[in-house]
Amino acid sequence: MPTATAKKSATKKPATKKSATKKPVKKAAPRKPAPAAMASAGLIAVGAKAPVFTLPDASGKLVTLSVFKGKPVVLYFYPKDDTPGCTQEACDFRDNLAAFRKLGCTVLGVSPDSVKSHAKFAAKHKLTIALLADEPAADGTPPVCAQFGVWQEKSMYGRAYMGVVRTTYVIAKDGTVAKRFDKVSVPGHADEVLAAVKSPA
Repeated sequence: MPTATAKKSATKKPATKKSATKKPVKKAAPRKPAPAAMASAGLIAVGAKAPVFTLPDASGKLVTLSVFKGKPVVLYFYPKDDTPGCTQEACDFRDNLAAFRKLGCTVLGVSPDSVKSHAKFAAKHKLTIALLADEPAADGTPPVCAQFGVWQEKSMYGRAYMGVVRTTYVIAKDGTVAKRFDKVSVPGHADEVLAAVKSPA
């Protein structure tokens, strides 16, 4: 009898290289546009006619821009009632109101806040300037802010949203834009606007 035991041949399967399957690289998601509200068409150019509008003031009384024809008007747009920058701006215009009135000039503030919000804001800070409520339409856009080009996409902490970019228009006696202040810095702004009304270009 044969003493040699037959060894089982170790049949190793040939090593197959695993195909390197690369994980798909995730593309950065495009920034989503601000929801609902539409951006403005653009700021009104100096020399162009200012759009005519009618809005309620803090008492609910309707104010129409065209009734001031023949007199200069300061129309300033601000983001929100009773916030630090907007409060300072309103108080600075209030404190200079007598000087504006000597020039026959009316000062109008506009924001997307409600009539009720304006009334509370005016009472708290004893504001004697007219605050007009440009409440948003069904699509979230405040119409007059959009007409004047101040309703724009803004960004905070990487989040895009629609809001009012602080802007002031000086409207001449003939209803055209005499001066425009873009992306307003509040300190000293009321004084520079008063100077522009005193010495129109």
